[in-house]
Amino acid sequence: MRNFKKREIKPSFAFLVDGQTEICYLQMLKRNEKNLNINIHPQLPQNKKLNEQFEQINELARDYQKVFWIVDLDTILKETNETNNSKTKPIEEFKSYRAQIIQNYSNIEIIVNNPCLEIWFLLHYEKTSKCFEKCSKSINVLKTYLPDYVKKQVYLTKQNNDIYLKLKPNLKKAIENAKLLGEFDQNNIKKCLCEMYKIFEQEEFKI
Repeated sequence: MRNFKKREIKPSFAFLVDGQTEICYLQMLKRNEKNLNINIHPQLPQNKKLNEQFEQINELARDYQKVFWIVDLDTILKETNETNNSKTKPIEEFKSYRAQIIQNYSNIEIIVNNPCLEIWFLLHYEKTSKCFEKCSKSINVLKTYLPDYVKKQVYLTKQNNDIYLKLKPNLKKAIENAKLLGEFDQNNIKKCLCEMYKIFEQEEFKI
């Protein structure tokens, strides 16, 4: 009787993200770190509404070993400022969803960036706690280090010069700088924040 070697099944992690920039970064992470024994499934939300993203993250949690919900806080804060006083403000809605996830799920990690993913890119180059009101303002500072930076797939995924490869030499520095900013504080929602380091704390993502 032949002995068949049991096939090793890679763990599967799902990411629900705000935009194409996050998808490109995750895809380039996987493309360049070939030793990562993990399947990465980045997904754009089917709808930008918070309640539908919350429903989608709940569905993903049933099918994947670990799920990351990457949230750009600038969008939520902008919508909060534009919301009629009689309606539930998006930031309060997000706080509620976050609390429910923490209470009910052990395999969902919420990653909050304020204002956006570009703060993570910037932290590869400098330590900052500046509160950027808009993503565009953080991009302006990022261009000090990456003058040609644009939020386009052709730039982010360029062969042998993609966004992950550009940033990788400073990854350890970015993790340290991001940790210094702390975690999401519902009593200080406007502070500069980057929780991307939590991804690289996962054993499967140790590089």
